[in-house]
Amino acid sequence: MRRLLDLQELDLKIEVLLDREKEIPKQKEKFNIHQKRLADELKASDDRCKSLILEQRECEGDIDQKLEDIKRKDGQLLAVRKNDEYQALLHEMDMLKKQIAIKEERILTLMIETDEAKARFEEDKKRIAHEQKKIEEECGKIDQELRAAIQDREIIEQERGPVSEDVPKDIMARYRRIRKSKKRGAAAVPLHGEACSGCHMLVTAQVYNEILAGDKFHACSQCGRLLYSEENFKSEPAQATETGN
Repeated sequence: MRRLLDLQELDLKIEVLLDREKEIPKQKEKFNIHQKRLADELKASDDRCKSLILEQRECEGDIDQKLEDIKRKDGQLLAVRKNDEYQALLHEMDMLKKQIAIKEERILTLMIETDEAKARFEEDKKRIAHEQKKIEEECGKIDQELRAAIQDREIIEQERGPVSEDVPKDIMARYRRIRKSKKRGAAAVPLHGEACSGCHMLVTAQVYNEILAGDKFHACSQCGRLLYSEENFKSEPAQATETGN
């Protein structure tokens, strides 16, 4: 039983480390959310610059088109015979010129806004790059913590091999069945008074006495865990963990 308890101690440590290996990567979730927010923020800043440049180009293209219209209508003036048609063409040309003036004014505004947006984008890029670097450093620490947990588990798993070989095969088989059914936690538990400390079910007087005497292995009739008495191990010398039962 001593070697079984040694094995169980290692298994419980492995269980804790496996839980850590699952939980540690979850620490990255908040950083992943932060990174996405930063990427969205930078994209929005870049999109702002691009939209202003695109609008300016559209204004310039519209002005070029209206200048072509004015040139075409100016050529039509020579062919017009009626005064009302002549005046209508002049009016249309005047309206086009006013529209051009509005577009030119808008272009000036866009040029200022574009310069400001570009400057803001460069500032955002530097700030976000700095924040991304800090996030990468934190994620690196998390990766390092995960590697350490894996390394600790692998060391314990190596220690587990020789210990498991010292456990009698029939007891080992029962231990494995209990571990498999319980999924986690101890498969062997001490008596607490005359009750199983796993489920608090009372054992019979005969079972209690046999456990205290160390004559037989007993499983709890309620939860199936192997039972032992801590008193049986208090007086064992330290080398008992090497020789075992």
